[in-house]
Amino acid sequence: MLFNSFIFLYFLFGFYFLYWFVTNRNLKVQNVLILIASYIFYGWWDWRFLTLILFSTLVDYAVGLKMLNADKKSYRKLLLWISLSVNLGLLGFFKYFNFFIESFNELTLSLGFNASLHTLQIILPVGISFYTFQTLSYSFDVYKKKLTPTKNFINFAAFVSFFPQLVAGPIERASNLLPQIQQKRKFSYTLSMQGFYQIAWGLFKKVVIADNCAPLVNEIFASDYSMMSGSLLLVGAILFAFQIYGDFSGYSDIAIGVSKLFGFQLMTNFKFPYFSRNIGEFWRKWHISLSTWFRDYLYIPLGGSKVNKWLSIRNVFVIFLVSGFWHGANWTFLVWGAFHALLFLPSFFMGNNKKYHLKDVNLTSIKETTINGLLILRTFLLVTIGWIFFRADNISQAFIYIKNIFSTTLLKLPMLRGDKNTDLILTVLFISILLMVEWKNRNNEFVFENLLYKSIWKQFSVIGFIVLLMYYFTGTAQDFIYFQF
Repeated sequence: MLFNSFIFLYFLFGFYFLYWFVTNRNLKVQNVLILIASYIFYGWWDWRFLTLILFSTLVDYAVGLKMLNADKKSYRKLLLWISLSVNLGLLGFFKYFNFFIESFNELTLSLGFNASLHTLQIILPVGISFYTFQTLSYSFDVYKKKLTPTKNFINFAAFVSFFPQLVAGPIERASNLLPQIQQKRKFSYTLSMQGFYQIAWGLFKKVVIADNCAPLVNEIFASDYSMMSGSLLLVGAILFAFQIYGDFSGYSDIAIGVSKLFGFQLMTNFKFPYFSRNIGEFWRKWHISLSTWFRDYLYIPLGGSKVNKWLSIRNVFVIFLVSGFWHGANWTFLVWGAFHALLFLPSFFMGNNKKYHLKDVNLTSIKETTINGLLILRTFLLVTIGWIFFRADNISQAFIYIKNIFSTTLLKLPMLRGDKNTDLILTVLFISILLMVEWKNRNNEFVFENLLYKSIWKQFSVIGFIVLLMYYFTGTAQDFIYFQF
C-alpha cells in the first residue's frame, strides 16, 4: 500500500475514525487495532510474507522473555546469537543469496572453470531490511539490560510491525516506540496539525520533487553517455541526488506525520543533509535512524575511535561498507560505501567530523557566507558523485558515467531532446522552492514548526500552496526507491 495512493487515503481515514472514536478508551483494544491495521497495510503488497514478519516477531519476543530470567551471561549471549542468526539468516537468504551465487559463478569463470551454481527465483520482501534491524535493536538492548522485555505479545508485535514506518523507516528503537505503545495516548490538536503539515510536505517531496526528477534521471542514465555532454550528465547526477532525497525523506516525513496523527513521536530521520559542510555532518543528517543504529550496535562494539589509528580506520571502513551492503546486493553499493569512508577519513583524523552544526552557520559577513557556501557546495558535489554508484547498474557503468562528466563538454549548456527541457526547467524550479523552504527552516525539527504559531489563514495558505503544486505538477507515479531495500 503506497502512501501516495487513494487506497491508503481511505485506509488512513478508516483507521483514524476507529482509533480515536471507537477504541480510544481501551488501550488493549487500540493496540490490537494497530496490529491489525499494520498487518493489513503490509499484507496488501503480498499477504504471504506476513508469516515472515510474524516468525521474526515470535523469535525475538521469546528471546526477550528468556533473557529476562537468564542470569548467566553465556546463556544470554546464546539467546542473542539465536536472534541474530534467525533475523540475519532470513535477511541474508532473501536479499543476498542470489548475489553470492552469481558472484561465485563469476569468480570461477575468471579462474578458468565454470561452477554453474543455480540461483533461485526469490522475491525480496518489502521492508525486510528495516523491520529486521528494528527487531534486532530490541534484542541488543534487552541483552545489554538497557531495556526490560515486554511480556505483552500484542504490544511487541505492534512495535515490530507499526505500519507508518514498517516498510521504509525510520528504523525505530524499542526504547522509544515500545513505551509509547504501552501507555495510553490522548488526542493532541497540536501534534495532529504537525502531522498534517509533515504529511503534506512529505507528499510534496515525493510527488513533485522525486517523481518529476525520476523520468529525467531515467532517460539520462539509460542513454549512451558518449553522446551526451558532461554538463547534462552532471545535471542527471544532481537530479538523482534530489530524487533520492525527495523520495526517501518524503517517505520519512509522511511516516512521522501519520504517526503523529495517532499520538506517536518517531525519531527524526533527516535534518537537511544537503546543507552539510563535510561528510561527517552529512551522515549525522542523512538516514539518521540507520547511521545511529550502525554506530550503537556495530561501530562502538568494535571499539569506535577509542582504539589505535589502524583499528579506527578499520572500524570506519567496516561501518561504511556494511552500510553500503545493507542497501542492496550489488557491488556498486559496496563501492558507494567505500567512497564515503574515504571521504570521511580526513575529517575523522582532523577531529572536525563532529564540529559542524547547522545552527552554527554564520552568515554575518561576506567572508563567512562564502566559506560556508563553498563547503556546502563541495560536500554536495562529492555526495552527488557517490550517488552515481548508487544509481548505476554496475561499477563499470558508474566509472564511465563519471569519466564522461569530466570531459571538454562539462561547461556546455545542458540540453535534452524535445520538450524535456521544459520539464527540466520546472523541476529545477521545484528544487529551488524545496531548498529555500528548508534553508529558512533549518533550525527546526521539521519544516513547518513555526507555522503552528501563525494565524490560521497563514497556515492554510501554506498548505493550500503545497496542495496546488501537487495538483498541477504531480510527476509520473513512481515506487518509493527504498522499497527495494
